[in-house]
Amino acid sequence: MDKKDLEIVEILRQNARISFTDIAKRMRTSEATIRKRVRNLEDKGVIKGYTIIVDPVKLGFNIVSIVGFDVEPSKFLEIAKRLTEFKEIRYVATSTGDHMIMTGIWTKNTADLAYFLQKIGKVEGMKKICPAIITEKLKEI
Repeated sequence: MDKKDLEIVEILRQNARISFTDIAKRMRTSEATIRKRVRNLEDKGVIKGYTIIVDPVKLGFNIVSIVGFDVEPSKFLEIAKRLTEFKEIRYVATSTGDHMIMTGIWTKNTADLAYFLQKIGKVEGMKKICPAIITEKLKEI
C-alpha cells in the first residue's frame, strides 16, 4: 500500500459515497486508476465494506453504553459469540484489558439497559458486568 492508496482510503473514510470521478479529480489522476486501486484495496481486504454512521439518539436510543464483561474462562468464546446475537449489542470485541469482552450497547433508556443487563447476567458463565454510559462522543471515524 502506497501514499496514493492511503489517500484514497482517507477520502472514502470521510465520504464513502464520493464518486471515483470526484476522487480522481482531487488526486489529479484518471477515474480508471482510482477504480483499479479501490478494487485492489477491496480484494486485499483493506476496504471491508461501505457503511453509514447514524445518530443513535435520533433513532430513539438515548442510552449508548460501553459494557465490559468478565466470564468463566471455559465459557469465554461461547459467551462472546452469544453476545453477537442480541440486537441491543452493536459491537462485540475480545480484550486483554480490564475486561475479557467489551461491547457497545444501545437502549431506549436506563430502565431498558438495566433490564437487558439483568438478562445478560443470567447467562451461564457470566461473572461480572461493568457498564459505562457515554455522555458525549468527541470523535467518531
